[in-house]
Amino acid sequence: MIQQIPNLPANMVGFRAGGEVTQEDFTQSVIPQVGKLVEKTGQLNYMLVLDTPIGEFTAGAWIQDAWMGIKHLTRWHRAAIVSDSENIKKFTEIFSRFMIGEFKVFHKDEQEKAVAWVSGRTGA
Repeated sequence: MIQQIPNLPANMVGFRAGGEVTQEDFTQSVIPQVGKLVEKTGQLNYMLVLDTPIGEFTAGAWIQDAWMGIKHLTRWHRAAIVSDSENIKKFTEIFSRFMIGEFKVFHKDEQEKAVAWVSGRTGA
């Protein structure tokens, strides 16, 4: 399940993933909110807090996530992944070399720092 994180700065969108993450989570929650943000600001500042192992993402969720990335390819500005997983950190470091924009991993106890970085309120 993915839930939008409330009360974030207006120039970003954030989500918390827990339990099984499905295609519907992306099509009903993530993609509409990302589209609204890109339409409003012209760029994508995104945060994903992972409270579930990455293995809990279904194949449909991966497809929707990839589609979202491709659809807004030139709009990515900053993206933070909040996770204590070293595998997520390594994957994000490799993935970010091929994407437009900046991608960074923050530990779970650094969520406020991640929000500040994604929104541009600090250099983190």
